[in-house]
Amino acid sequence: MLVLYSNTITPRLQYVVDFISNELFHQPIRIVTDIGAFKIIDQPKLNYSDKEIGEKEFYLKNNPLLFENEIKQQNIECFDLNFHKAFFETEGDFPFDVFAASFYLLSRYEEYLPHKKDEYGRYSHTESIAFKEGFLNMPLVNIWLEEFKKSLQKKFPDLIFKRKNFKCLLTYDIDEAYAYRYKGIIQTLGGVTRSMLRGNFSEAEQRLRVVNGKEKDPYDCFEWLDALHLYCRLKPYYFFPVAKKQKGYDKNTSTNVKPYRSLIEYYSVNYKVGIHPSWQSGDDHSLLKEELEWLEAVADRHIIHSRQHYLRFTLPHTYRRLIDAGIQKEFSMGYGTVNGFRASVCSSFYWYDLEKEQSTSLLIYPFCFMDANSFFEQKHKPEQAYRELIQLYDQVKKMNGVLITIWHNAVLGTDPMYKGWRELFELFMKETVYWDAYYDEG
Repeated sequence: MLVLYSNTITPRLQYVVDFISNELFHQPIRIVTDIGAFKIIDQPKLNYSDKEIGEKEFYLKNNPLLFENEIKQQNIECFDLNFHKAFFETEGDFPFDVFAASFYLLSRYEEYLPHKKDEYGRYSHTESIAFKEGFLNMPLVNIWLEEFKKSLQKKFPDLIFKRKNFKCLLTYDIDEAYAYRYKGIIQTLGGVTRSMLRGNFSEAEQRLRVVNGKEKDPYDCFEWLDALHLYCRLKPYYFFPVAKKQKGYDKNTSTNVKPYRSLIEYYSVNYKVGIHPSWQSGDDHSLLKEELEWLEAVADRHIIHSRQHYLRFTLPHTYRRLIDAGIQKEFSMGYGTVNGFRASVCSSFYWYDLEKEQSTSLLIYPFCFMDANSFFEQKHKPEQAYRELIQLYDQVKKMNGVLITIWHNAVLGTDPMYKGWRELFELFMKETVYWDAYYDEG
C-alpha cells in the first residue's frame, strides 16, 4: 500500500487520489495529514506537499490547483516529456504534478471557463488544451500514470501494482432504426415525391419496394450485427431515442410502431440498452424522465445507461439532470466534431461536479471514435477512417485501457451513401476485435 502525505485533504485531492488508486493499485492510497505519523511509516510513501520531509519518501511538490475551492483561469504551460506533453511542471521525484494535471483534464475544468460553443451549442474541441497542444488523439492521463508507476517502482521495487487488461466496448446509437419502413403514408409519399423532384428515381423506387416488403430497409442491419457480435463474443450497448414527437434533430422511429418496440425488447434481453435522450429534452427537461419511463416500460428493466443525442451536454447541468433521473453510467464524453479523447483518458471515471466541489455517483465512459465524426465532420473515406480507428485502438491497447467506439446502424447498413463503411466495420470486427477477450462492463 502507498501512503500519501498532504497538509490537508480536499475534495479535489481525494477525488484524484481515488482515481489513481483505482488505476494503479488493488488497495486505495491512504492519505495522512499528520507529519509526525508520516515520518515513522515504514512502507512506500509519497510526500505531496510544498517541501521535502525525509529521505525514504517519493517527493512530489504540489501545485495549488487541488487546494483551491474556486474555478478560475489556470496558468498552463505545456512542455515536452518523453515524446508527449505535460503541464504543471514542479520539483521532486517526478517532473510535473500528475495529480493536479490529471484532475484538470478529468474534471473538464476548462469547460467551466468562458469558451465559444459550436453550431449545436456544445463545447468545441478547438477550445480545448488537448487540441491546441496536439494531444487530442492520445489518452494522456493513462500515459502519465504509466510513467508515474515506473517512477514509483524505481523508488519502491516491492510496491505491488494492479494488472489491467485491454478491453473493447462497442456501442450503437439507433438514431433512425429504419430509413423507409413504418413512416406512415404521408411521410412515405412526401419522401417519394422529393426523390423524384431531385431526379433520384432509383431512391424513390427503393423506398416503395421497402414499404411493400419486397426489399429490406437499408438501415436494418441488426441481424448482421448480431452475427458479428456472436462471432466476436461481445455484448455491445444499444442506445435508443424514444422522442414522442419527431421534429428537428429527433428523427427516431415513432414509439407507436410495434416493430420498433419489439426491437428494443429484443435488445434489452440480449444486450445492454440505454436511453438516447432527445434533443428536445435538452430544452424541456421534463421530457427526460418521460422518455426514461417509456423506455423502461418497453424494455421491462431499470435503465441506468445514457448517451446524449448529438452528444449535446453542458457541464454541470446535463449531468446533474441525468443523476436526478437515475442514470448511473454515461457514455457522452467525447466530441461530435472530431475523434479523440475529450477527457484525455481511456478509463472510466466518476464525474466531479466542479461547481459543487464534490465527486458524484455518475460513472463516465469516454469514447474516442465515432463513425459519424469520420464521415460527416472529418470527411474521411472508409480507408482513412480505418487507419484512424486502428491508431486509436493501438493507443488504448498499449495502455491496457477501454476502447469505446460509437457506430450507427444507418452507416453500417446498405445505403449507397455509406458505401465501404459496412466492409470497414466487418474488417475491424473480424481482424481486430475478434482477438480481444469477451468484455462485459455491467
